Amino acid sequence: MLRPWNLTMEIDRSSTKAIYLQLADSIAADIQSGRLTRGTALPSSRALAAQLKLNRNTVVEAFQQLLSEGWVVSEQRRGIFVAQQLPQLIATTEYTAHSIIEPQTSVPLRIIFDDGNPDSKIAPIDQLGRAYRQIFKRSARWKMMGYADPRGHIDFRQAIADMLNQERNMNITLDNLCISRGSQMAMYLVAQCLLKKDDFIFVESPGYHSAWKIFEHTGAQLIEIPVDQDGILVDEMIPHLKENKNIKAAYLTPHRQYPTTATLSQARRSELIQLSNRYGFTLIEDDYDYEFHFDHTPCYPLAADTELQNSIYIGTLSKVVAPALRIGYLVSKDEQLLQAIAQLRYMVDIQGDNIMEQAVLELIQDGTVRRHIRKATNYYKNKRDFMVKQLDLHLLEHISYQAPQGGLAVWLEFRHQINWTLLFKKLKEKSVHIPHPDNYHKDNCYGGLRLGYGSLSEEQIEDGIRILADLLQLARIST
Repeated sequence: MLRPWNLTMEIDRSSTKAIYLQLADSIAADIQSGRLTRGTALPSSRALAAQLKLNRNTVVEAFQQLLSEGWVVSEQRRGIFVAQQLPQLIATTEYTAHSIIEPQTSVPLRIIFDDGNPDSKIAPIDQLGRAYRQIFKRSARWKMMGYADPRGHIDFRQAIADMLNQERNMNITLDNLCISRGSQMAMYLVAQCLLKKDDFIFVESPGYHSAWKIFEHTGAQLIEIPVDQDGILVDEMIPHLKENKNIKAAYLTPHRQYPTTATLSQARRSELIQLSNRYGFTLIEDDYDYEFHFDHTPCYPLAADTELQNSIYIGTLSKVVAPALRIGYLVSKDEQLLQAIAQLRYMVDIQGDNIMEQAVLELIQDGTVRRHIRKATNYYKNKRDFMVKQLDLHLLEHISYQAPQGGLAVWLEFRHQINWTLLFKKLKEKSVHIPHPDNYHKDNCYGGLRLGYGSLSEEQIEDGIRILADLLQLARIST
């Protein structure tokens, strides 16, 4: 196996410590510090001996020491690799001072309840790879290697516009669209072009902290508005609007509120649109989780309402095509704002990924994306149903919840107070990860937990919920 980089380390030839132990300790310290990550291929004994000007037998002895301690594993005909499961770290005099670090758990995380990510195993990666290769075979491929429109490839924008018009009841043209490298970049472009220092923006609470940081980076100030089972409490905006003339926008996730998954009620949608029109603030709608819906027809975006005068709509294809694919988009009918966004996009990214946009366009045009959404929706619905079954079996003593009508996460509210420090300490010991409520709350008054299930197997879901149930019993605060 080809190792693309040299492994650099220092050997003290004047030390009384055996050189093979110095070498073994140095590699072990690099594994502990994270410089050498799990699964990393080490150089062959011959190559490392030549590089460090050592006898090969010295390197072999060092490797044998690491093998016996469990830091590395040997794979026949492949080589030596950093172990996936690391030994419990014990500080001894055999290690230099910088290698004595806080002990780690010997078992890596085995169950990860993420924030609501899709399952990469069912993504149409092969089809995307074929489309990408086909583009390079075209006779005019040289034209794609130059600079393009910073708003995105014209045919790709037209395809996204068609999708939004036909499936989400919007009425836009490709000139209302700007493509970005993911929805986070779209948010950044919007914030920089819409907000300035001492402006104010409404945000949902609990809400999406990554977006909050982007808005605060402009110098704008946040006004937190609570949410309930019907979405943001629109009435609580009114006193602020009457007193503050510098409220420029409201950032919302109305279709499936983050993190609670609540859908904004029709009555509040109407009231929100009226307030936006009356006071002139822009609704920034983050539709991060639209595609996968199970039980009911999804609500159309706020941006689809013909009465709404000031809106920006943000979406992504990452959950549809592949989690690692960073293609997002933003929509606005404010031509001046879009021009400013395109200019900023040009400065930070020039043109985006023109070739990848055309590869995804191929998947849209040949029906791959539509077929994948249909298949994935059924796949995730089955996972949702299994998740609900496990919650009902094991957690109803501790939590209340509403089965999500779509998306890839469920929101749990607690029937009693929780010792959060103890809970997360014990989860770590059990090698189970759950997103911390700090991700969506600004204070310690946590209202619940968001558990993503889309990327987990049924076995992992069941084991994780059972473990959570046991630990909640321990972390329960009696009143």
